Amino acid sequence: MPITEAFRQATIRARTHGSKIRRTVPMVSSRPDPFHLHELTPARSARLIVGAFLLALAAGTGLLMLPLATVAPGGTDVLTAAFTATSSLCVTGLVTVDTATYWTTFGQVVIICLIQVGGLGVMTFTTMLGILLARKFGLSTRLLASAETKSRGGAREVVGRIVATTAVIETTAATVLSLWFWGHYHYPPATAIAHGAFHAVSAFNNAGFALYSLNVVDFAADPVVLLTLSACVILGGLGFPVLYELRRHIRLPRRWSMNTRLVLLATPVLLAGGTVFLLVLEWNNPATLGPQPAPVKLLNAFFQSTISRTAGFNSIDISHMHPVSWLGMDILMFIGGGPAGTAGGLKVTTFGVLFFVALTEIRGGAAVPVLGKQLSRSVQREAITVVVLATGAVIGGAMLIMLTDTTLGLDRVLYEAVSAFATVGLSTGITPTLAPFAQCVLIALMFMGRLGPVTVAAAIAFGRRPPTYELPKERPLIG
Repeated sequence: MPITEAFRQATIRARTHGSKIRRTVPMVSSRPDPFHLHELTPARSARLIVGAFLLALAAGTGLLMLPLATVAPGGTDVLTAAFTATSSLCVTGLVTVDTATYWTTFGQVVIICLIQVGGLGVMTFTTMLGILLARKFGLSTRLLASAETKSRGGAREVVGRIVATTAVIETTAATVLSLWFWGHYHYPPATAIAHGAFHAVSAFNNAGFALYSLNVVDFAADPVVLLTLSACVILGGLGFPVLYELRRHIRLPRRWSMNTRLVLLATPVLLAGGTVFLLVLEWNNPATLGPQPAPVKLLNAFFQSTISRTAGFNSIDISHMHPVSWLGMDILMFIGGGPAGTAGGLKVTTFGVLFFVALTEIRGGAAVPVLGKQLSRSVQREAITVVVLATGAVIGGAMLIMLTDTTLGLDRVLYEAVSAFATVGLSTGITPTLAPFAQCVLIALMFMGRLGPVTVAAAIAFGRRPPTYELPKERPLIG
């Protein structure tokens, strides 16, 4: 029986046989609770998530500090190792050293493992959150949560789907890239496989690390490489719930949830808008798109528009782009990709919610309609909360960076701060030149940007308390 139909019938039974529905709840909650959900509080859930990532970060930093990880003898310093480990674990892509020449094969393997752990770990947790919530609450709420998150089955089944989806996409992309590197560029077979696998994992996890000193600038005219990386970035940015729902109901759009509808509407709009925006501004720029033929210009504008949605590859020189192009990419990076995926940023669903709220307010409506459904008021508050916290983090980080070096322009510093918080990894080239304190600020922004939305969502979901009283209402002047 479909979850939505089960929820409808459960609601009817609750209205007509309230006592029966109440007696079934203890039976469900009497199952073994290996996660100790009855003890889970907002603070404890946040500590659990942050603690797990800090442990992985400490392990990654320690491994990168080993002499075995660097080409130069003696190993690297703590800050370089910690910055690289954070950027890898938070699937960002900002670097202070050249990944291709500074790290040995061992160091590069550590980096790609951290990328996989960071990308898969967050995606797994955000999907598992729906299951944990479904088990914690009553029958009606459990059915509703299952319907909204599309998380049928047990924990193992859902995690298995995530791992299987990740493996299929990354293996397919790695195969395409490896065969192309081997057949077209005549890489040795082992090198072709290594480069193909590394970049496939980096792209799907929206990390942006590359094994080339110029990132992927040398492939600016290669549609096979750029489009394969773009496909991985887009699929990873859609989010697992959307991928799973499309697999089950790709020909039945009426069954799509609001989350899927928002993601599938916003993603092509942002991709197309970013492509046109960069084409217009960079068409005649001699340092970026100017010298390229028209088809190659279109290819690179699309690639950079895709990458701006939280993967840090670059096929053109970002440092020589027009400042207005930086500002437009700031917006794309800040919005990010879909929830419960490998992308960062505010998420397109947050942006979509705020858009429809503003549209409803302009039209003078009361309830907020979103693509055929009505938006919950609590979601509106959550979206506003995320935007306010994210904006404060980016502005505060940019101010701290500018305090360490007054010669840096606001446009470059803001680009760096947004890129770090949105876990994108694009840079105007100032990251290696920043003072140690400024690099620590970027580390904090990357960490907050990757874990902030998840921990806030967990705190909100587990921390709600029904109000016992209501204060008098009053309207301040707005605008």
